[in-house]
Amino acid sequence: MFIQTESTPNPATLKFLPGQTVLEVGTADFPSAEAAEASPLAKRVFALSGVTGVFLGNDFVTVTKDADVEWDHVKPSILGAIMEHFQSGQPVMGDTGAAASGHAEHTGEDGEIVDQIKELLDTRVRPAVAQDGGDITFHGFDRGVVYLHMQGACAGCPSSTITLKMGIENLLRHYIPEVTEVRPVGV
Repeated sequence: MFIQTESTPNPATLKFLPGQTVLEVGTADFPSAEAAEASPLAKRVFALSGVTGVFLGNDFVTVTKDADVEWDHVKPSILGAIMEHFQSGQPVMGDTGAAASGHAEHTGEDGEIVDQIKELLDTRVRPAVAQDGGDITFHGFDRGVVYLHMQGACAGCPSSTITLKMGIENLLRHYIPEVTEVRPVGV
């Protein structure tokens, strides 16, 4: 098994491509070792010293490291842990762990606007963000403000604010006049 790595816009995060499907559907974000209990793969990676986050996508694993740790010191261990996991035959997600859909439900008078926002996020934004090893999830729409959550390599990325404001906000405002602003949310 050969695992490729790609840098991301976030210097604390690397994208690992194992050359096979990681998650069949959706994404899964593990911002802490405690959250990783639902995934044998994420637990294995978190067992390594210096790992602070694991994000699973369709064909990649994004790992965030502590600022005090150099990639040269932790990258070989991460590669080994990912390889061991796939060779072990264990599932990526345990029985209780379902991948996130990336959508919050929204009903009411803004339902049509929310549907348009979700459609643009799914077709224009999420594929681009996934290229950088992350994801973005919709958390709500209230009085013209869209609330989004950045995950994976995008969480804590120095350029995530610019991505939200200059990229996503401009895109949504262009296609949906009811959108006035995009704000990040933490989960």
